[in-house]
Amino acid sequence: MSKNLKELISYLWNRMKLDYDYIICGGGASGLSIASGLSKDQYFTNKKILIIDPEFPKKLDDRTWCFWEKEKSNWDPLTFHKWEKVVFKSPGINKVISLNPLRYKMLKSMSYYNQANKIISKNNNIQSLKDKVLSVLDKGTHCEVKTENGLYNSAKVFNSILDWKLLKNNSKYPLLIQHFEGWFIKTKEDIFDKNEATFMDFSIEQNSNTRFMYVLPFSKNEALVEYTLFSKDLLDKKGYENSIVSYLQNSGIKNYTITNKESGEIPMTGFPFQKQNSKNIIYIGSAGGWSKPSTGYTFKNIERKSKTLLKFLKLNNDFKKYSKRTRFWFYDLIFLDVLYQNNHLGRKLFTQMFKNNNPKLIFKFLDEKSNLFEEIKIMSSFSTGIFLKTIYKRLFNL
Repeated sequence: MSKNLKELISYLWNRMKLDYDYIICGGGASGLSIASGLSKDQYFTNKKILIIDPEFPKKLDDRTWCFWEKEKSNWDPLTFHKWEKVVFKSPGINKVISLNPLRYKMLKSMSYYNQANKIISKNNNIQSLKDKVLSVLDKGTHCEVKTENGLYNSAKVFNSILDWKLLKNNSKYPLLIQHFEGWFIKTKEDIFDKNEATFMDFSIEQNSNTRFMYVLPFSKNEALVEYTLFSKDLLDKKGYENSIVSYLQNSGIKNYTITNKESGEIPMTGFPFQKQNSKNIIYIGSAGGWSKPSTGYTFKNIERKSKTLLKFLKLNNDFKKYSKRTRFWFYDLIFLDVLYQNNHLGRKLFTQMFKNNNPKLIFKFLDEKSNLFEEIKIMSSFSTGIFLKTIYKRLFNL
């Protein structure tokens, strides 16, 4: 018997023994996006799928996602609120920006979870398991997923579980963390303009970091007020809370109740996440580098990358071939290198960008839809010395 025939028989035998075609580790935004996409595409109709998550299906409004896009879209039925204008504040600048024809939109997580679960529930080939994933191994012919309570085999794995240790122990690509706490508040007086979101307010103390407030009003007396940092280290809980209280007091807001809270941590790094991918395992969501490294925005990237990934899966069998670096990865890498070494300059850098550029061009650039000429224009708005030094160092360490 020839070697190739033996390998074919071994491959077919392993496939016959597999529990599932696809296992999705994690039932958050990216995992649900993949599961929904698989459910809606007839190409995957007969594929047996397992979603593993210790809290599946999620039953808490544990986060919000914001993004900018055209006024009308498929997300409108789930949109909690949208804003026509955003405000950028920093010492010496208070810029009100009209987003037309775009809108800044917010989705609450439960509306997204519920819609995705409704789609998934119609697919009898999708099962779910409340369990914690301990390890995922590519065995060449198939994958093994070990949980606290079992071992499962599949042809492919979509893994959304972020390995923070991998990022923190890596010295080649420095790690900043976008960390935040937000309070949903209701005031006694009418204070807010529900059509105007404060995108970044750098008027607060920086304490040698990059720190800003983020205010999203839903009505004249309701808003999300969020304290956000781009830094190497987290704060203790009082650090976030005291900063929000101080900001509200300085804004003349004293009589309010807290109706809900959210908090989170998002990696900001140029780490080449795609190198984790093997033939049969692909990392998705923040674990796959789907969060925009320089801003932390994730939701629209999940939407775009889920579609391209499923399209790729129809034509290819090797996940190592899926993702490629782009020039935007390099832009983010250089910006983060500068911010990591000079975290106190964050306010200055963002102020230069918003002060010297058309905001619509900035959002186009952040969406990675700009052309080279537009990108040069944005880059020229920064103090060039520190960036040129950083580029020179990084070119010898890619």
